[in-house]
Amino acid sequence: MKKSTLLLVGIATLAVVVVFTATTSRHVTAQEAAPIFVKKIPPGYRDWKVVSVAHEAGELNDIRAVLGNDIAIKAYRGKLPFPEGAIVGRIAWSYVPSAENNKSFGREQSFVAGPPTDAYLQFMVKDSKKYAATGGWGYSSFDKDGKPTDDEGMKGCFPCHQAIKDRDFIFTKYAP
Repeated sequence: MKKSTLLLVGIATLAVVVVFTATTSRHVTAQEAAPIFVKKIPPGYRDWKVVSVAHEAGELNDIRAVLGNDIAIKAYRGKLPFPEGAIVGRIAWSYVPSAENNKSFGREQSFVAGPPTDAYLQFMVKDSKKYAATGGWGYSSFDKDGKPTDDEGMKGCFPCHQAIKDRDFIFTKYAP
């Protein structure tokens, strides 16, 4: 009886040690690998206010609308830095000539939104605790079907935005 009790106590102790070790290492790994990328499209972004529009040449070669949720718009109209909960979004399309408009103008001068780009939607979400490693901003990019860009493809976001740290990492200025 003593041997079987001692064996059961030993097995129970070993089980506790294994569970504790697994839980501790999982907790440390989760902290070390805190996500800096946003994996969900913010709901209602199509109802946000327009911050500005832009044409990007070069490799991007698109037209885009930059939007902000109410918190971001208030900051754009006020003073930086952006407060917690601010979200800035970007929708990008290729651009194509408008045959109908150009016919009216008598020359090719009008371009309109064409198909979505590969990085159709992008968002920056302000959460200073969650995204402390990237200036307080989480980054995201989604294709036209809502599929997020993989983490490897997102790694260039923060290094690029560091060049404008004095503007709270935001490229687009408010267009009144």
